Amino acid sequence: MSNRVRYNDPDVPVPTSRALNPATTTIRRAKTLTRPERSVAPVPLINPQSAHLPTGSQVRAEDETLDAWRIFSRVVTFWAPSSVLHSIGGLDDKHKVQAWREKMALCFIISCLCAIIGFITVGLQKVLCPATDQINTGRYVSLGTANGVLGVQGWMMNVTKYGDISGANFTALVETPGQDITTLFEREAADYPACNGLSFRAAAEAPCTASVTKCSLGSLTSSTTFSSLGLVNTSFIVGYDWDQVAALENYFVIDGAVLNMNSYMLLHPDPIPTDALDAAIRSVLQAPGNSGRDGTRLFYYRPNIRQAVPCMMQRYYAGNIDKITPGCLLSQLVLYAGLIVVLGLVLIRFVMACVFSWFVSERLCSPPDRRELNRHAISPAVLPEGANISVDNVNGTAPWAGPGRSKKLGKPKGERSLTSSASTLVNGESSQPIMSLAQIGAELFAVCLVTCYSEGEESLRTTLDSISSTTYADSRKLLFIVADGMITGAGEKKSTPDICVSLLEPDPRFGNPVPMSYVAVGAGAKAENRAMVYAGHYTVAGRRTPAVIIVKCGTEAEAATEKKPGNRGKRDSQLILMNFFSRVTYNDRMTPFDYDLFRKIHVLMGVTPDFFEVCLMVDADTKVFPDSLSYLVNCMHHDPMVMGVCGETRIANKRQSWVTAIQVFEYFISHHMAKAFESVFGGVSCLPGCFSMFRLKARKASGDDWVPLITKPEICQQYSQSIVTTLHQKNLLLLGEDRFLTTIMFRTFPNRKMLFLPQARCRTVVPDTFSVLLSQRRRWINSTIHNLMELVLVRNTCGTFCFSSQFVVFMDLLGTVVLPIAIALTYMLIISMAFNPPKTFEEAIPLMLLGAVLGLPGVLIMLTTRKVVYVFWMLIYLLALPVWNLILPVYAFWHFDDFSWGETRKVEGEAKSEGHDSGGTIIAGAAVPLRRWEDWERSRLRKLRREERRQRELDRMQNHYMTANGELGVRVDSQYSSDTVSIASSDDDQWGAQIGGYNENSAAYPPPPVGLMQHGFQSAESVAGSDLMAKLEVGFDDEPSPPGSRVQSQAPRYQLSDRSTQGTKGYAALSRSASPGLPVPRDHNISPVSPVRSTDGTSTAIGSDWKTHAKKRSVGRSQTQEYGPLGPLDPSARI
Repeated sequence: MSNRVRYNDPDVPVPTSRALNPATTTIRRAKTLTRPERSVAPVPLINPQSAHLPTGSQVRAEDETLDAWRIFSRVVTFWAPSSVLHSIGGLDDKHKVQAWREKMALCFIISCLCAIIGFITVGLQKVLCPATDQINTGRYVSLGTANGVLGVQGWMMNVTKYGDISGANFTALVETPGQDITTLFEREAADYPACNGLSFRAAAEAPCTASVTKCSLGSLTSSTTFSSLGLVNTSFIVGYDWDQVAALENYFVIDGAVLNMNSYMLLHPDPIPTDALDAAIRSVLQAPGNSGRDGTRLFYYRPNIRQAVPCMMQRYYAGNIDKITPGCLLSQLVLYAGLIVVLGLVLIRFVMACVFSWFVSERLCSPPDRRELNRHAISPAVLPEGANISVDNVNGTAPWAGPGRSKKLGKPKGERSLTSSASTLVNGESSQPIMSLAQIGAELFAVCLVTCYSEGEESLRTTLDSISSTTYADSRKLLFIVADGMITGAGEKKSTPDICVSLLEPDPRFGNPVPMSYVAVGAGAKAENRAMVYAGHYTVAGRRTPAVIIVKCGTEAEAATEKKPGNRGKRDSQLILMNFFSRVTYNDRMTPFDYDLFRKIHVLMGVTPDFFEVCLMVDADTKVFPDSLSYLVNCMHHDPMVMGVCGETRIANKRQSWVTAIQVFEYFISHHMAKAFESVFGGVSCLPGCFSMFRLKARKASGDDWVPLITKPEICQQYSQSIVTTLHQKNLLLLGEDRFLTTIMFRTFPNRKMLFLPQARCRTVVPDTFSVLLSQRRRWINSTIHNLMELVLVRNTCGTFCFSSQFVVFMDLLGTVVLPIAIALTYMLIISMAFNPPKTFEEAIPLMLLGAVLGLPGVLIMLTTRKVVYVFWMLIYLLALPVWNLILPVYAFWHFDDFSWGETRKVEGEAKSEGHDSGGTIIAGAAVPLRRWEDWERSRLRKLRREERRQRELDRMQNHYMTANGELGVRVDSQYSSDTVSIASSDDDQWGAQIGGYNENSAAYPPPPVGLMQHGFQSAESVAGSDLMAKLEVGFDDEPSPPGSRVQSQAPRYQLSDRSTQGTKGYAALSRSASPGLPVPRDHNISPVSPVRSTDGTSTAIGSDWKTHAKKRSVGRSQTQEYGPLGPLDPSARI
């Protein structure tokens, strides 16, 4: 009974007598027999057992379960007891001990793989074909193939003198080149020490007699005999084949050695009755058949004859069978097979990468044609299968797009609401499920995600300028900037949120943002976070791009105690966008933060967020090239099966240090060789987070429904896991977010494509010190290994056998783990070739492979860039091969259990970047309200009606009212106020504080554009270069301030300055058209934190939310000065 699951009160349904509202009743479209699932969803990579259990359930941790891997890790580390690791190793936690054991097990496996590769490369040949066999194999000269040679005791002798020599006619003998003339030389029985002690006649008697076997030439053992006869030893052995042995009289073979028995048969033409050796010799020579005479089995079968074999080979040896031993033959087969496979893979990889980069990618980056744009397809306002829709919604459109939505939600009378049906589609056709793609045009709605942590103003400005200055229309792109917590980067004077907000031209309709709650990536108290949404425009060089800035500020308790309140990591920043669009796509329950973001994006863009189809993810230190965004979107247009595409990342600081110099060629090859080859199969294993585009949702091939991709709930659920226990899970999730996101998308949609587009380019800043490079590559290498271990198990991929995406992933995985032995064998080969140059083709095969592996990338970079300077970068890379293939991998392997970010990102006052695996106690979930859009919108409209009644009552009482800040104000012509406190009693009063307190319908500002704006680019036509230059020369006029506005269009921005002017208190106004730091005259005092707010005002945050950051900056002490959402309103208070 103790193990029985106990349910909490919230888990038990409570009966109610309240009637259901038919207008809000929803159902989820289920799978039917006519549209079944075509594939089974893969098992999640990280799926804790507590994910689907009721609150309070006791679940055993995954790293405490005993499985085969844990048993293996304990067997490998049997010599290290846990007590020793606790006391000496400093591993004070059982999870750290297990992670260390798994690290040692992985290192053991990698060592075994390296040993196997080394044995196959070096040891296998020595075992199969020893040195003696190699020497003999290469020294055979077949009988009759060379002219002017004769054989003496098996050696091939070159005849330099011809004519009659006493006792021999060499002119007649060389007519049969290579024949054995050993019997013509004088020999004695004592010249053969192997025959001593044997009584056989063939071993004991003298070989030369005066009557029968005349030995007319000189002594065989004298060194002057051969020189006097003009015979020169060629050091080659006479080789016979079996047919030649069969054709020659009195020749036979023992163990490959050819014996000439003519002299013995002349001495003993008749059998010797008592001589066993004589009987064996005659038995072999007189055997029937013409297939050669092999006496090996007969001579080795009887022990008394076996001892005479060395004597026979020494006395009667005439040559050897010209053959390769089975071991040497197998060794040569392995060598040639390796040459063909490796060289074939390298060449195929090279050719296919070139074909993709030069031909396929050119088609993908070209603008879409008119026929593609003029076709009809499903509208973005239609929800996909499985979404929450009303019972009476026959078209499946979103509730914010339906024609009858306003009636159901009780839209107030008066001015048009921004959430009316006419604000999403052209001509108000929101209820139509089918629309012409020409209404959207060639430029899809794209959201550009820029994640920030500790970057400085220069890096942020460079990134935002590059995105805003792209050729993509401002009306079709949205800057989505996320500041990951209240962070001040190392060496920076301003915090990252302050820098981000200072770059924004805020939209005055939204006022000051309010911290809103959302479900974050974290365990325990970290599962809840708050963020503020700043909305406005980013202006540069005449461009005015809609932008929202998400500032993660943390909860009140967190801001009072934590050093980095609101910080949840880059993955949480990405999930803010992913979860938001996932909830919009499925009309799922939204957090207050999601609803606030929905409204602001709708106002800024003029369309609801469901019109966005693609997402560009960019790091805050990346500069995007002007045409890159258009190229990536064109690729999405041409192939609907593409769910992700990345561009080429180049190095911006290549000449800063030797560390940056060695990375130039490595970055180039990883894109143009590796990713281009993977793109042929549509399986790029890693889309870099610094510059990649993902498709939020894609139309089905039939065009009648949507397929959510990166917004698929399963993707968001796997990517948002915060409870990771095993070493494998931590290496997957904590070290490489971009690769893990690619992995789960590839596993979920194996038939879709991940591509690389070389025409889309960007520049980024790479580590310039070796310590930062070491920390970065440790994370990348370990994340690569663990992600490839999962990808290699995905079967439903493109291709088959060696020509499949799965085989490419396997080769990448194997090549990564054997990098140390590969570089060791490479240098061993180079040194051995330098001291002993190859003499044959077989000896040169390894050198040819090395040249192909290292040389073809150089050819590729020359053909691709057509710049000779890249050869210089390649030489620098080759000199640094020990760093890439030995130092970095070995360091990474040994730190498999290190899950921190090390020196990669540092903030002010922090010695080392902390790991992301630290979390609090696991709880059921964050106390964040979740409601569908209809419920939030209904509460907002009711709140507005209450505020309208309140205004009327105040007007009757007096002709003025109290503002949200407690100030006395005069009634304006606005229909609604922005107060967040309700004075009426209603069931929705509890949600009033969760709705952003701003009035986007103020009459002082024009309403947002209605529907899709018609562009000239919808037919894929671009502005001519001369027209663009003319426009740039004329310039752009600043937009006038809206009627009734109290501030200018371009509010001044501020930065710290050494010059102290009156009224600035250490800050100098910053103008985009002037040099930074020069004072700009102004007639009003604006806060550098919120450019549209006077420094004499106060925050409009709900309740006492503004005190959170006051406590953070004052270490909990109360101050007399006023604070805003991001800090003190007085600029001088920051110093």
